[in-house]
Amino acid sequence: MDVDLEGIIQCIKQGDENGVQIQLQKFNKEYAQCFFFDAEERDRRKQRKLEEFRKNKVREYTDSDSDCDEYDQEDRGLILRQNLVVVLVRFIRTGVKCHLLRVSLRTLRILSRDKKVLGPLVTDSALLTLAKLAGLSTTEAGDDSSDPDSDFYDNIIASLAEAKVLHCRTDQGDEVLQRGRKDRRESKMEGEEEEEGVVSGEEAQRKEAMKVLCNVVYNSTWAQERFSALRLMCGLRERLSSCGSGSAPSSVHFYELRLMFLITALRRELSTQLQQEGGVSIFTAALESCLEVEWKEQYECVLDPAAPAISLEASQRIIEILKILFNITYSTHRQEPSEDDAALYRHLVAILRLCLLKKCLLPDDTDELQGHTVNLLSALPLQCLDVLLMVPLQPNSKQCQGVNMDCVHTLMLFMERRLEVGDKMKEKLTPVLNLLTESCRGHRETRHYIRKQILPPLRDASHKPEEGSTVKSRLIRLMTHVDTDLKHCAADLIFVLCKENVSRFVKYTGYGNAAGLLATRGLLGGKGSRIVSSDAQYSSDSDSDTEEYRQVRDRINPVTGRVEVEQPDPMEGMTEEEKDVEAQRLFMLFNKLSRDNIIQPMGVDAEGRLVPMSGLREDSLTEQGKSGSEDDGEAQEGEKN
Repeated sequence: MDVDLEGIIQCIKQGDENGVQIQLQKFNKEYAQCFFFDAEERDRRKQRKLEEFRKNKVREYTDSDSDCDEYDQEDRGLILRQNLVVVLVRFIRTGVKCHLLRVSLRTLRILSRDKKVLGPLVTDSALLTLAKLAGLSTTEAGDDSSDPDSDFYDNIIASLAEAKVLHCRTDQGDEVLQRGRKDRRESKMEGEEEEEGVVSGEEAQRKEAMKVLCNVVYNSTWAQERFSALRLMCGLRERLSSCGSGSAPSSVHFYELRLMFLITALRRELSTQLQQEGGVSIFTAALESCLEVEWKEQYECVLDPAAPAISLEASQRIIEILKILFNITYSTHRQEPSEDDAALYRHLVAILRLCLLKKCLLPDDTDELQGHTVNLLSALPLQCLDVLLMVPLQPNSKQCQGVNMDCVHTLMLFMERRLEVGDKMKEKLTPVLNLLTESCRGHRETRHYIRKQILPPLRDASHKPEEGSTVKSRLIRLMTHVDTDLKHCAADLIFVLCKENVSRFVKYTGYGNAAGLLATRGLLGGKGSRIVSSDAQYSSDSDSDTEEYRQVRDRINPVTGRVEVEQPDPMEGMTEEEKDVEAQRLFMLFNKLSRDNIIQPMGVDAEGRLVPMSGLREDSLTEQGKSGSEDDGEAQEGEKN
């Protein structure tokens, strides 16, 4: 780390604020987009170097002590960072000028990315100092050290003696830092920190302090625990409540939302506390303010096609609000809401409809906004989602049986885009698959509309159901995915589209693809062609076959779901005796494989579940024994009579 810590301390002691500012600005400019390696990353770098050595059979360096030198360099950098944090935490309490305070907070923001130097930042006094600078608290922070400033700084200088020795032993550049990925918000506002007059000095100061708090809370479980004890949660909630009451959002608002998201995601009890204290109402109002909602009816917002797209800053704030709302409502879909809660959730869903249908300036922002909207919708009670369908039809609306399907159509397109991505399939697909499945189960118009899009009447049976690029083919391919949760979500959606009818499900997917869901639900035996959930609302529409399908129906292989090419009979030309010999040979081979535990013969029990054949034989013998005892008892009674 190329920072003159002793020079900074001497400037502080001499009251040379200009010298301190120059040194810190140099550090901030060089390391603004850098992050600190931890021990695991260092081990990974060592492993990469070792693999490179094994590959090339030559080292890129000749000094045998280079590894040790690198560790010494890292230790020296760590000592410097730790002491710089201690000095700056003390310095920002001394009433420094506004501009120098902002520069100092930027340095602390960079340093707070390193978990190893967080100690001085997670004390109660440091947290209260940062909270006061961020506008979250008015409590005066006490000083952790009773030493006078001169003694305090002299002790810091004395502790750097070891670091000086290590510095003399190394002359390589610092390798402890790596470049990080820029935040898109920051890249859009390049040079914001250097512009004067863009934001007020106090607002810029609060923003920098809030960024430091975000890093500290994210990296320290102790800071998370102290956040509630120091009543910082109350101050943050009050700040966000005032921002959602109609006042124009400041540049620090995004970071206040980010801090609330972090604390509710990392501390479950604080998330519950926020919900109990009216968090849903607070952030619904904040969401309404960001979207500038105009109401047409009780649960209908005005959607103006000519309205401008959502700006970058607004979209980022909206996304943070959606993430916070998810944290405090993620378990409500399992609960029966009260009348007041149901009204509140319906009000929220009406606003979420705008989040689904409005566009952002950038397509990636639109996709991200819709993704977080889907996550939140999947967390809310299903009976409150009918607001999405209650909007009157417009000339360009998608509709089914007179019901507005604009939101359903948007969800369909969103699912198709996620199917095409192919990256992080579970995280990106399971929420929308679950949401569509539950919506289809609860609303027959939704199921009817989606079924037309995904499962149109079968015509061509020459290909396997999983082959092709249609949405149906992609979903069926997911039914045999290695990830169990994703596999079940895809299968559940198609099963519900088939009205949970086993024969229809097998018809569209093939028995091989359907076996996983059927085994899980105990439907392999085929008994009970339909197992309907208690909350399902299915219409009585029939699944009529097309003429093309009826012509080839008898030649379709039920396992693969397609018309197979006719294969020659392998037993053609064999006598009956030869067939018996071949059957006995195959039986002996399977028996040997079973005895050696290479395979385990399975069968379907009375409940339609897969069980070992041995278990089936035992159950069969037990039932026969019971049946025989009953017959004997009836015969004895007959003789007596």
